[in-house]
Amino acid sequence: MPDRSDLQPAWKPLQLSTELKRRKRPDVIADRIRELIVAQGLEPGDRIPQEWLLPETHEASRGTLREALKILEFQGLTLSKTGPGGGVFVSGVGADQAIRLLDNLFLFQPPSIADIYSIRKVLEPQLAESLAGKLSAEAFAKLQDTIRLYEEEPKTAEEEYRQRLAELDFHVELARHAQNALLGFNCIFLISLLRDMTVCREIYREPNPALRETGLHYQIILLRAIKSGDGKRAAQVMREHMEAAEIYMLERAEIPQRNPIKAIHRERGK
Repeated sequence: MPDRSDLQPAWKPLQLSTELKRRKRPDVIADRIRELIVAQGLEPGDRIPQEWLLPETHEASRGTLREALKILEFQGLTLSKTGPGGGVFVSGVGADQAIRLLDNLFLFQPPSIADIYSIRKVLEPQLAESLAGKLSAEAFAKLQDTIRLYEEEPKTAEEEYRQRLAELDFHVELARHAQNALLGFNCIFLISLLRDMTVCREIYREPNPALRETGLHYQIILLRAIKSGDGKRAAQVMREHMEAAEIYMLERAEIPQRNPIKAIHRERGK
C-alpha cells in the first residue's frame, strides 16, 4: 500500500487546467481515487485502502468525500459493504451497465439513423468476418434460437413488433461472441441506440411482412458463411444486410415528414 507521501505529488499538481478548476471537488476526488485504483493495479473484489478514503488525505470535508464515493459507486467502479469485513471495494463495470450510461448520454440528442448505419456498415461486416469458422456449436444454437423467434408469421401487431426487436437481438448475440471485445461492445451500443430512438420504434411497429423475410434470408446465409469459415462471404452478406436496412430505415423515417397529418392520425389510432 503506498504511503501518503507517495500520493501527494500526483494529487497536488502545480497548475490545474481551466476545466479542472470549474469542476466540483467531489468529481476531482473521485477521479483521484480512480487514478489510484488504475495506478496500483487493483482489481474487482480488492479492498480500497482506508487511507485513500480519509477526508484529511484529500483535505476535504467528510461530506465532500461521501459525495466522491457516491460518484464512484454510481459509475460502477466501487461497491460499499457494511458489517464485519465491510469497506469499499473495487467493482467491475458490466458491459450492459456501461452501454446504458452511454445511452443516457445520447438520450435527448440522439445521433441520426444515417450516423448510426454509417458505423454499423463498417463494424458489423468486420464482426462477421472475424467470427467465420470460430463459433462454437453452443453459439450457433443460441443464434438459431433467436431466429426461431421470428420465423413464424406474426398473429398480432405486437407480436410483429417483438419479432423486429428479436432481429436486433440476433445482431447483439453475434456481437457477444466477438473475440475483439471493443468491436463487440461498439456493435451492441449502436443497436442499443437504435432501440431507444422514438423514430426507430415507430418504424419497427409498422407492419411489413416482407421485411421479416428479407432479414431471415440475410441471417440464414450469414450463418452458413460463418459456419463454413468463409470470412469474405460473411462480411459481404453482412454489408449487404446493413445497406438494405439503412435504405429501409431512412425511407421510413422520411414518411412522417412528407405526410404529417397521416402520422398524427396513426399515433391517435385513427
